[in-house]
Amino acid sequence: MTGGRVWRVVRWLLLAVFAVFFLLPLVALLDFSTKVPRTGERTGEAWRGLLEDPAMTEAITTSLLLSLLTVVGMVVLLVPTMVWVRLRVPRASRLVEFLCLLPLTIPALVIVVGIKNVYAWVDYLMGDSALTLTFVYVVLVLPYAYRSIDAALSSIDSRTLSEAARSLGAGWLTVIVRVISPNIWTGVLSAAFISVALVLGEYTVSSLLNYDTLPVVIVALGKSDAPQSMAAALASILFAAALLVVLSFLDRRRRTPGGSR
Repeated sequence: MTGGRVWRVVRWLLLAVFAVFFLLPLVALLDFSTKVPRTGERTGEAWRGLLEDPAMTEAITTSLLLSLLTVVGMVVLLVPTMVWVRLRVPRASRLVEFLCLLPLTIPALVIVVGIKNVYAWVDYLMGDSALTLTFVYVVLVLPYAYRSIDAALSSIDSRTLSEAARSLGAGWLTVIVRVISPNIWTGVLSAAFISVALVLGEYTVSSLLNYDTLPVVIVALGKSDAPQSMAAALASILFAAALLVVLSFLDRRRRTPGGSR
């Protein structure tokens, strides 16, 4: 057997091992969520319950809205800041990087204790809504979003692009929105996906602040209806996977000759 054939066999074996490693827990979730524990019969009751349970429906809606608001907040806060720092004040790049990575070093419990008093004012001004978690989530996704957008910015000559646009009369807002942002679209998409995945799976902060997001409801439901809880967990994983496929499709369309890139 030649070296190339051996390498192909090893590659397919590794892919098979990884596929089993990742798919086996999902198959177990599907099996548990569709089986009646006492009789062993198959049923879709747990999956129907996801839409019929008002608490679950509200939690899914809340988590999806939180994901959307967190992505919007992250993009509005991080993209203009990073572009501006890279073009105008590169000396501050280390400070911005330190501030963005800081949430990684602080445990979620400490963050919750620290923002407790701040959230008293947020609740007073904006009402006691789970959507106010957006402020915390934007901070929590900063480390991951920063790395993704920073890699995209490093792959282009942003200074030359901005100087060319400025020489043609473009303002700084036009430079950021219409010149730099389209060229770092891949990094922004990656940051958006990471943000959605983090928000859909975040449990500690929402639980400690007593908000019923999807992970909190899944954990609470697991104590009374385990099959429906497993169905909800599998549905959230499949939604994140479907979102990754959609984002990859959008990125691929931009790279095709008919795309804008």
